[in-house]
Amino acid sequence: MDMTYAGTRRIIDVDSHLIELENFLFDTASADEKAMLPSMLDQQPVIQKRDRLELGREQFLARQGDAALTAEYEAQILDNSKVGWGRLGAFDPVERSRAIDLFGYEIQLVLATFTFHQFYNDPDPAVREAGARALNRAMGNFCRNDPRMRAVGYVPLGLGPDKAIDIIDAGLADGCFTFAVDTNESNAEGRSFTHADFDRVWAKFVSHRMPVVSHVALNGHYDPVSPSFRNNGRVFHEIGDDAPAGEIGVMAIANSVQLFLGAMIYDGVFARHPALRVISMEQGCLWLPGWLRMIDFTANVFKRLRPFEEMPSITAKRHIKVAPFAGEPVGWVIEQIGPEMLVYASDYPHPEGSGDPIGKFEETMTNCDQSTIDAFYYNNMAEVLHLSDS
Repeated sequence: MDMTYAGTRRIIDVDSHLIELENFLFDTASADEKAMLPSMLDQQPVIQKRDRLELGREQFLARQGDAALTAEYEAQILDNSKVGWGRLGAFDPVERSRAIDLFGYEIQLVLATFTFHQFYNDPDPAVREAGARALNRAMGNFCRNDPRMRAVGYVPLGLGPDKAIDIIDAGLADGCFTFAVDTNESNAEGRSFTHADFDRVWAKFVSHRMPVVSHVALNGHYDPVSPSFRNNGRVFHEIGDDAPAGEIGVMAIANSVQLFLGAMIYDGVFARHPALRVISMEQGCLWLPGWLRMIDFTANVFKRLRPFEEMPSITAKRHIKVAPFAGEPVGWVIEQIGPEMLVYASDYPHPEGSGDPIGKFEETMTNCDQSTIDAFYYNNMAEVLHLSDS
């Protein structure tokens, strides 16, 4: 076989996506679910990009049976200037398997993109439940025929622990590997997800040996940036898609996951579930050095009021993995925190993953030894996925 993008590296890709066609949820949804869910085409970002969706569909159809055109697209697999729907395997599982062949990844976790928003913001809990069930079924179906693809579904914890467990059980039966969760409850009167009532949910993750996924934009509508910052007399810039709005929005991209992970430590969730693991995706890694110091500092502030069996940073390093953005100074972060927390993510086929994530990561890792590099690409996630003891 020709050399892959990974080359001789063993790589687990912890964050990749589909860029769905409009019927992705509806193709596997029940009649009742279809009746509740709006069309993906009603979303403003999709309305604005409808021509790109149609172009991607046309390009996919043109590739079928055309070996020369397919070879052209395969040769350009790293070209992230192409429209998302036009990239190899964006919405077709057979092509996605071929894309993984070309990348050379041993495992790739796969999440949705636009279909989250068909139900995520709906105030009706029945719609959110129907959407989660349909999404999990569709994701499991997409990844079913390639064991390298691990479907990441979604469980809306705000529906309560009983519903959450039922949705997880159904999603596992439908082929999901694990599930993303919100960082926080959007209802100020609701229970924190670190409340003991949710211990049954975290125990479910542990019993199935699956990591909890925290992904950008799944944050219970938490907004760390006051709207008044927009009243600055200047042009307001938005990157679009799941990126927070404005420059200071991007600065605060990891605020909700920092609070969530801190609560998981301080409220004893990791202590009660020693085998629980969490992966933070598309929320960067530059915050980690200061955050690890802050959670220890906070514990010291409260030391006369409550005991800690170990420093929170030690707990964090054992239970949490973080996927950096391509372009962040990964080597510097590892120098500050050690080699055990960071894991590789391509974000394919989203353009923010860059056209050369390996290159962007490694240009900042020149001082890392081979064991540290191996941990980043493979070994840290191999521990989470229990590959060494399977």
